[in-house]
Amino acid sequence: AHVASVRIPRSTILAATPAVTVDERAVENDMFLDETQMLAEKAFPIPPDELVRLAKNFLASRGGFGGAPELMSPAFQFAGPVVGPLSKEEFLNAISSVDVAKGFPDYRGEFYDFRVDPFDGNRVWYTARGRGTNSGPFPPFAPSPTGRAFVNPPQACSLTFDPSGLVTKYTIGYVMDRDVGNTGGLGGLYGIAYAIGRPLPFPEAQPWRRSKRYTFFIGVSNVLNRIRGARG
Repeated sequence: AHVASVRIPRSTILAATPAVTVDERAVENDMFLDETQMLAEKAFPIPPDELVRLAKNFLASRGGFGGAPELMSPAFQFAGPVVGPLSKEEFLNAISSVDVAKGFPDYRGEFYDFRVDPFDGNRVWYTARGRGTNSGPFPPFAPSPTGRAFVNPPQACSLTFDPSGLVTKYTIGYVMDRDVGNTGGLGGLYGIAYAIGRPLPFPEAQPWRRSKRYTFFIGVSNVLNRIRGARG
């Protein structure tokens, strides 16, 4: 006999009651900051919503890689997990030799979760992913196309602004989950180079590996824990 399929409305699924009961006292714990109040106390002349718009404008000005020089303060600095700080001139010189659009014609930036840091008041944090296929020349990493694709892990990035709306600091590449994507847990250009099979030949541009000293430390800790467990 034919049994008709039953479609459950999406609204019903989204409204499902979680199995865990939330303790309202936990939600009101003072470890959770009042961001709105903190930002109001900072009294930065550019409001949070406009700072987010400025951040998106900066990123869009160069397709998600860097930004237009006229949007950078003379005091601009760039920093990543192992790169920098670079001055405005140093940063522009560094990225001028890298043409992502030519190396990855199908590149898609994926930027989301824009928010203003309540501790700073003038710093916009956002999460960056992104993906693309190396189907064009990408010197100095891959002068000839490799045909390989990259999928970035989520990375914490930020843009800091002065009162005139110019960027004073740009940070990228701080990986939030190294199990996501195919960059070996690396962010920025180091991760892209690794994913397409052209990693740079130094430890900072290679996936993380446990050192011998750390391995020894973990081994000793495990032995001590077993001894404590045996003693009850």
